[in-house]
Amino acid sequence: MATFARSDQLLVIIDPAARETDGESVRIAKDVLSAGAAAKVCMPDGPEEFARVMSRRGSRRPVVVGDDGALVRAVTFLHRRRELADCVLSMVPVGGALGVAHALGVPAGAVAAARAVLDGVERRMDLLVDDSDGVVLGALRIPPLAVVAQAPVPVPARGWLRPYQHLVRSLSARPVPVPAVPGPPARLRVEVDGETVVDLDQPVEGVSVTPGGQDGLAEVEVRPLSVGAEATPVRAAGRTVTVAGPDFRYRADGGLAGPVRRRTWRVVEGGWGLTVPGAP
Repeated sequence: MATFARSDQLLVIIDPAARETDGESVRIAKDVLSAGAAAKVCMPDGPEEFARVMSRRGSRRPVVVGDDGALVRAVTFLHRRRELADCVLSMVPVGGALGVAHALGVPAGAVAAARAVLDGVERRMDLLVDDSDGVVLGALRIPPLAVVAQAPVPVPARGWLRPYQHLVRSLSARPVPVPAVPGPPARLRVEVDGETVVDLDQPVEGVSVTPGGQDGLAEVEVRPLSVGAEATPVRAAGRTVTVAGPDFRYRADGGLAGPVRRRTWRVVEGGWGLTVPGAP
């Protein structure tokens, strides 16, 4: 693992959603990074400006301040420019969706994450690249978990509440969060390194593909539809995974993709680098 010196020049890219979600954490991250290194801070307003900033980074090490989506955006940009192998990314997680970042070893909290940017080490990790040139950093799931939306319940404003009627309506119109539930069964053909693991005649409850397995392989788990007793999951490992069938969607790194009828993912072993805390 490569280590970094505080003299490194940083390009700190602050995602717009991070500024809106937690401005205080953004401020703390800026202060810690600027105090510890030569940092150029950029606040792109959208994808086009983000791409322009990244393309002009020069020798500066990019630091993403944002959520999982911002990290995936940076990895995708570098991959499509074929610059991912030679660029190490750093991240300060700020936002709502941070499960991928934390699973990859990025510390929670702006101070701890910013210090890891300054004093951490490079960890090379596997990723999945699909046939549309998209990337997956964590696990992907087919079909994705379904979230049942709940309609807002109107609350009438009476008496002393009438002056605050707008506020009451605003609060009552917010949807109540509900847990995700398994999606409907699907009929899919799943092939791992050209070998069929499950075919269209076997409905499945879910398929998951995770990079970073042993020897640079992706780990695949297929859960057949169970009737009565729980069915035993089918597991396999390989460098390429192809899924085909009727239109299906999949969830990866917090985002929803599809529908597609066929998609192939291949493992790029050690394909990207991320700064994580060094050994204590």
